[in-house]
Amino acid sequence: MSSYFSGRTANPAIIAYAQRLVTLTDWVFTAGGVLLILVGAYGMAGVAGLDLRGTTWLLGQALFVTSGLIWVFVLIPTQIAQARQARTFANGSSVPDSYWRHNRRWVIWGVIATIVPLANLYFMVFKPV
Repeated sequence: MSSYFSGRTANPAIIAYAQRLVTLTDWVFTAGGVLLILVGAYGMAGVAGLDLRGTTWLLGQALFVTSGLIWVFVLIPTQIAQARQARTFANGSSVPDSYWRHNRRWVIWGVIATIVPLANLYFMVFKPV
């Protein structure tokens, strides 16, 4: 969202600053969130004595892994490329078109990587399988 609003300013320095903050917060909150989810999920399953090979658990784990693979193979490399480019135009030079292509790619795949865990949440709460 901040890249959307910073992009509307058309100010390369603001865009570069927003990109730096987005990268930092993604690393802190995403990595921290993944760790909390893993510890919490497997900890609760262990305490409750749940079978991790049950259909719902396997589906949930597959969705979680799918989201992780999107992050590792698409979003992180895209964000690294954006951060590198942002450092080059932080001094006020023009923002290259390739930065905006990376930005579109990051938004599209970011939405997908967010919907996948939401589907997992649905299965965890309603247990339709």
